[in-house]
Amino acid sequence: MPLPACSENLIYSLHLLFTPGLGPVLFERLRSRVPSLKSLFSLNEKQFLELGVPVSAISFLLDPPEWRVERHLVWADDAQNYILTLDDPNYPFLLKQIYAPPPVLFVKGYVDVLNQVQLAMVGSRNPTGTGKEQAFYFARELAKQGIAINSGLALGIDGASHEGALSVDGLSVAVMGTGLDKVYPASHQSLAQKILKKGVWVSEFPLGTPVLPENFPRRNRIISGLSRGVFVVEAALKSGSLITARFALEQGRDVYAMPGSVHNPMVKGCHHLLRQGAKLVETLSDLLEELGDKSKVYPEESPGFPKEILDEAQQSLLECLDFSPLSFDKIKSRSGFSAERVAGILLQLELQGLVRKEAGGYLRTVKCYG
Repeated sequence: MPLPACSENLIYSLHLLFTPGLGPVLFERLRSRVPSLKSLFSLNEKQFLELGVPVSAISFLLDPPEWRVERHLVWADDAQNYILTLDDPNYPFLLKQIYAPPPVLFVKGYVDVLNQVQLAMVGSRNPTGTGKEQAFYFARELAKQGIAINSGLALGIDGASHEGALSVDGLSVAVMGTGLDKVYPASHQSLAQKILKKGVWVSEFPLGTPVLPENFPRRNRIISGLSRGVFVVEAALKSGSLITARFALEQGRDVYAMPGSVHNPMVKGCHHLLRQGAKLVETLSDLLEELGDKSKVYPEESPGFPKEILDEAQQSLLECLDFSPLSFDKIKSRSGFSAERVAGILLQLELQGLVRKEAGGYLRTVKCYG
């Protein structure tokens, strides 16, 4: 079957991603030592060995199977789905700065949210009632300030943090340790779908990747890598949240922790982080003071525009657009409008300076308010 139109770089990036024994570190080394990814696939066995490619990977690179790449390109042809390589303008700026960033990201939802200001909120899967309440409260109040709440969609603190952001129609980012065709845990299927209304799912794992314990620490480095800081709300000493906090420190991000009763084993991890120099959070103002003025993101946000100036159809279509180019077909799919109606409204929005046409499609130039 014919493949969707896409760049050669994406195709060869996917071939490398699917190569057994080839992780992000080796991927980046290979990428830096050849003029293009395409040229890598013209090398012979001896040249691969000289580059340090494992023997187990060479036969795959000499004759890469097409079916896995085809499956993912077809998936990415859906209006909500994206596959981002490191040279894609939508690839999250902060994540690209970490050591050995994921060479390929799978994204579902509003891709521009990945470059919004984010705070990661993590903690126990079995928190106290107070811990869940605090996570919900802080996420809700931070979302009101325009900060996207990033977490791992797990039970407990993660779920409460996502819910808090969603309760005020805020932005939330779910970083998954599986392929995006599988929501884990299954009990969070409804929550995951709510996140997609304005937010985004992201994973470095290909479609079909099952729940594997070794993938969750890798997921945690993305949670911290996307964020300005990591806020540990409630965590035991052996919590995976401490792994996320360690990644944050290695990536040069701030770590925040909330204290609790010395009799509560579920906060011993937080107390450990505080002894190690994490920033103490007792009130919302503690976090907001530390985060400072986060109204500017990378790239800089455009000024707002009052919704009431637009009619209902114009508002609806504008909300379908991202701050990076989106193809006409994806806009049509998101909006549910006919091609003729989409074309007409886009022209109206262009004339008002609210939409700009660029190579690759259309992008919005303003954020609506009101």
